Amino acid sequence: MQIHLTKKTPFFILLLSIVFIQNISSQKAPKPNIVLINIDDLGWKDLEFMGSTYYETPNINKLAKEGMIYTNAYAGAANCAPSRACLISGKNTTHHGVYTVASSERGKTKTRKIIPIKNTLHLSNSIKTLPKMLKSAGYITANFGKWHVGKDPKKQGIDFNVGGGEKGSPGRGGYFSPYTVANLKNGPKGEYLTDRIANEVTQHINKVKDTTFFIYVPFYSVHTPIMGKEELVKKFKNKKASIEHKNPEYAAMIASMDENVGKILTSLKKHNLEKNTIVILTSDNGGINSISDQAPLRAGKGSYYEGGIRVPFIVKWLGKIKENSKSNQVVSNLDIYPTLQNIALPKIKTPSLDGIDIQPSFKNKKTKRDLFFHFPIYLQAYKVGHDEGRDPLFRTRPGSVIISGNWKLHHYFEDNKIELYNLKKDLGEKNNLALKLPKRTKKLYEKLEAWRLQNKAPIPIEKNPFYKSANAY
Repeated sequence: MQIHLTKKTPFFILLLSIVFIQNISSQKAPKPNIVLINIDDLGWKDLEFMGSTYYETPNINKLAKEGMIYTNAYAGAANCAPSRACLISGKNTTHHGVYTVASSERGKTKTRKIIPIKNTLHLSNSIKTLPKMLKSAGYITANFGKWHVGKDPKKQGIDFNVGGGEKGSPGRGGYFSPYTVANLKNGPKGEYLTDRIANEVTQHINKVKDTTFFIYVPFYSVHTPIMGKEELVKKFKNKKASIEHKNPEYAAMIASMDENVGKILTSLKKHNLEKNTIVILTSDNGGINSISDQAPLRAGKGSYYEGGIRVPFIVKWLGKIKENSKSNQVVSNLDIYPTLQNIALPKIKTPSLDGIDIQPSFKNKKTKRDLFFHFPIYLQAYKVGHDEGRDPLFRTRPGSVIISGNWKLHHYFEDNKIELYNLKKDLGEKNNLALKLPKRTKKLYEKLEAWRLQNKAPIPIEKNPFYKSANAY
């Protein structure tokens, strides 16, 4: 509707017109609230709806039925620091340089054939993070739990912070109060950290329920140390285990995490916020293979085989996403930033993000895309010979990966070796087809190399003078 005003328009008509226009403007749909739940080290198969018969996750099962499950979802990297840096910055590892926790020279010196690229510990405070972007769009931002991408979340776009600092685990104090967690006051002796985080979230929702808010909930759970509540541990000791899942302490941690996800969802419903809140639940990387086997996926956290990078991924947005739906769209935690940016509509958008807007998938439309991973460093094995890696000593050695359609190509820098897998037929990455399919291998390698050149990906080439033997341990 257009209203034509002139200099001769009577004042009262002009006033009525302004009021009318303001009323139309005020009737625009409010921006949705956002709750992003990022579970630490939760494996792809560690939920009931993803196939576990031992772990119990009724609240996350309910969330999945109320939203969309993505069956081909990936983390930005295979371990926590780089993955979280990717999610929060919207940039791949080549653009922020966070490749691991602490030093890139992991494992014994004499077993590393080349000198890895130097690691960057945290995101620079100058980066326009996801919370900074959302603040600029009018959101009140909060973090509850593991931050791990900088020393001070408030310098990286967070208005309210509980429990977030530079550390990546609860520390020696573990999950029971008194804690050794930054920016978190001790609770009553024996209080469970996962309970405390969720309680802080529900209190915050009560305070900001009349605003537009972004709440980031990166639970410390289910990261080590593996510590569950005694009554839950006892329960799972008495439950029949499966071949892959049989650790009662870990099962107890998952049960507590699920219970507290339920608390947060109940709080949204209690305050009538459910219809105008986007809820995203994912994990920062694959599960630790020795704790929770991710079969049929190969390996686990720290590896660039599927067990290290495939993650659960659920999006719920009532009225916008069909309930109880599934998508096989390939998605990444890198996609969260650009998707939320296009929903929040800040006045100035952050350019050159490395993910895609996945909103078309909400309507069952697929976007063709490739995924790239660059990891020019070493990660030593959790348990020598038992991590299902390329060799017994490392979860991964320096290399890059491309996933394109059903195909996945690994390139490792030490020996220039290539591995090619058809994920549709061989999800466990057991049958290397690189030599059998030279044309496809060449095509994918050229794609990967072009991406590395375009993104100035650093490749380690300097030989380690202390290297002795791949089996020197």
